[in-house]
Amino acid sequence: MRTSDPADEAHLRDFVTSRRGVEGFVEPRTAVSDVTLLLVAHDGEWTRRRVPSVGWAHDFANGHGVPSYDAAVVGVPARMREWNKRQKELRKERGF
Repeated sequence: MRTSDPADEAHLRDFVTSRRGVEGFVEPRTAVSDVTLLLVAHDGEWTRRRVPSVGWAHDFANGHGVPSYDAAVVGVPARMREWNKRQKELRKERGF
């Protein structure tokens, strides 16, 4: 299992500073993935990266003014699923 690295943190930092209305969803470790932080912007655009720990994820999000939630408790926002659906439709229209 790959662990988080400085590039993961840099990517998350870039996302929170270049999007508006970002919320963080901390996803627990599973059998196939370490702890991850899912960031979702106001329009549903999202990114996910491995992070060192659940505490680190909440501290990172809150330190950047981003509310954070436990994804296992609250799930993921509908706007993320809607964004995925729009992206799939765009790829289909473009022949991808």
